[in-house]
Amino acid sequence: DIPIIYDPSHATGYRNFVPAISKAAIAAGADGLIIESHPNPTKSISDADQAISIDTLEKILFSVR
Repeated sequence: DIPIIYDPSHATGYRNFVPAISKAAIAAGADGLIIESHPNPTKSISDADQAISIDTLEKILFSVR
């Protein structure tokens, strides 16, 4: 089997969609996630609109286990 890794950050382009899309990807059978995060997402020099905070990343990781 080939593992399926999903990128909800780039798939949506907006940080407010990342938590829900992450859960949906795992529910649909994805084996892992690639999520852009930053201590201060609005100040990220790359992909600021889709980067999530470290706190949000932690909430996602604990909710999809």
